[in-house]
Amino acid sequence: QVQLVESGGGLVQTGGALRLSCAASVAFGSILRVSAMGWYRQGPGNKRALVAHITDEGSTTYLESVKGRFTISRDNAKNTMYLQMNSLKPEDTDVYYCNAHLTWMDRMGTMEAGKDYWGQGTQVTVSS
Repeated sequence: QVQLVESGGGLVQTGGALRLSCAASVAFGSILRVSAMGWYRQGPGNKRALVAHITDEGSTTYLESVKGRFTISRDNAKNTMYLQMNSLKPEDTDVYYCNAHLTWMDRMGTMEAGKDYWGQGTQVTVSS
């Protein structure tokens, strides 16, 4: 029932920019709280690495290699997270995954608290 819809990936040249979006929603239910959201990328060996993370209060963390170039943000009213990626480098090429730690309730009153959910991934390719 939980869905994280990602968008904004694509192909750019070195030095270009992309803006990723991730919108969380629940079919036949409602989101009560999105306590944290983050962006991960696959990396080598199929082991996902944290790129950027943001709490519901706006506290952020970044992978060292993207500091100063990437900016994570969120719109709590829309349950949406963004990743502004500037000055992109070829080493940024990867599949980027949205993750959300959220609490939600279905129509029957069943609550799922503090669970992690993943988006389908969006491809970012930086040429040169």
